[in-house]
Amino acid sequence: MRFDVDRLQAFYGSSLGRMSLEMVAKRVGALWPAADGLDVLGFGYADGLLERYRGGARRVVSASPDEQGAIRWPAEERGLAALVEEERLPFPDALFDRLIVFHGLEEAESPQRLLREFWRIAAPEARILIIVAHRRGLWARAESTPYGHGRPYTRVQLTRLLEEAMFSPTASARALYAPPIGWGLITSAGDAWERIGSFTWTGFGGVLMIEATKRLYIEPGRPARVKRVVKAPVRRSLRTPVDRTPD
Repeated sequence: MRFDVDRLQAFYGSSLGRMSLEMVAKRVGALWPAADGLDVLGFGYADGLLERYRGGARRVVSASPDEQGAIRWPAEERGLAALVEEERLPFPDALFDRLIVFHGLEEAESPQRLLREFWRIAAPEARILIIVAHRRGLWARAESTPYGHGRPYTRVQLTRLLEEAMFSPTASARALYAPPIGWGLITSAGDAWERIGSFTWTGFGGVLMIEATKRLYIEPGRPARVKRVVKAPVRRSLRTPVDRTPD
């Protein structure tokens, strides 16, 4: 049973939820600052991460699993949200250039089949960004939040899952280092927690993010590897310190 949309709305309407979404959105924006002329899909509860792309993208769609439920988005404009069956997505093959999956994979009945559906609707060379609760982080233990439900992942587990679905991981990062406590002292200092955590507790961020590209074939003897992302401001970097932890 998925964390339903009413509970998601309530959480992200709280100070703790707003802080967590802001920290995740900043990481997404650092990786994909724009999607001009592209077709973008958000799956799960990704409305807050899709907002930045509405002005320039050719198409933006927010798809919510039917067991979760959906809300109208945007609230005052033509609706861009759809309620879907997660293993039978109502989109043609090779449509989307960018896919953001947020609160979408952890509670899927079959993560493998869902990822294969993403592969089907992804255009050649499309990029997918999977955002999940990190198994080693505190947020995966916080059952009062959506991060504490479903299957959390380590980097190795999620990388393997993506490779099996014929995606090639290209970059990884962690985010959300603040503890999952709704105290004002914590929720008002999200940026400070991120700066400190990214240097001090690199292996314990509450959220794991992996970007991958669609593969059209498998090269024998050449498995995909996740690239460690350095802090240098190179193009398309996640702008995080080198990930030296084993997961």
